[in-house]
Amino acid sequence: MKKYFLIGEAAKMVNMTSETLRHYDRIDLVKPSKYDEQTKYRCYTQQDIIRLNAVRALQMMDLPLQKIKTVLEYNDLEKIIKFLTEAEKNADEKIAALKYSKSKIQLAKADSERKLKGRQNIQNNFVYNFPERVIMLSDTMETPTLDNLWNYLSHFYDKIEPSLKEQFAFEDLAGIYTENGISRLFAVCIRHADIEGLKILPGGKYLCSYCTEENRKIILDKLIQTANEKYNIKPKFTIQQIVVSGILQWNYQAQIYLG
Repeated sequence: MKKYFLIGEAAKMVNMTSETLRHYDRIDLVKPSKYDEQTKYRCYTQQDIIRLNAVRALQMMDLPLQKIKTVLEYNDLEKIIKFLTEAEKNADEKIAALKYSKSKIQLAKADSERKLKGRQNIQNNFVYNFPERVIMLSDTMETPTLDNLWNYLSHFYDKIEPSLKEQFAFEDLAGIYTENGISRLFAVCIRHADIEGLKILPGGKYLCSYCTEENRKIILDKLIQTANEKYNIKPKFTIQQIVVSGILQWNYQAQIYLG
């Protein structure tokens, strides 16, 4: 096995640049084990490579170089175990956040692909049979925004008492429920316990139409008018189901219960 690696070789092995390794040398973060007396080249050992990989892993946790330097100098095993335990927890949280973000991107991609294939007609009304749905209404959120829609399910889980959280699961689906002039964001329950804040949407036929943020009020008013004139229905509530149409965009499917 090769004993020493020149700076370019070491940089390639740890996916860094030679200048980065020179910087680490200057600040005494990772110093090469040997300097060639004739060429003055920096020479790194396998142990140096391990230390460089450790630095790179810790940087991915957003730790500043000074903190990394302190951690690498720990001699107390209890301190090392405590730090690594916390680091593992932070890594798990980042992985979970990335998985959730990926699921949102996949939804946006799938919806865009459906639109590209012409499967969605946002101009015409249509009738669709929905099963009974149980929804949880938000106490505070009335309309979707970039901030509350990207991670909206956390808001609904936070509403549930810790002892009951395992009894709940939600679809990755949001919407606006309006009754008596009051609108609230909602999440659709896959499973639930009996608590306050839940509402049952009856199963049956719904008059539907797709709309955008800009025209949803006009479309919803027309949908209500059609329900009155064609079906003799005066809706007690309306649903505006959110349809993700891009990473930072969404449209709606307006729904009127016909019975």
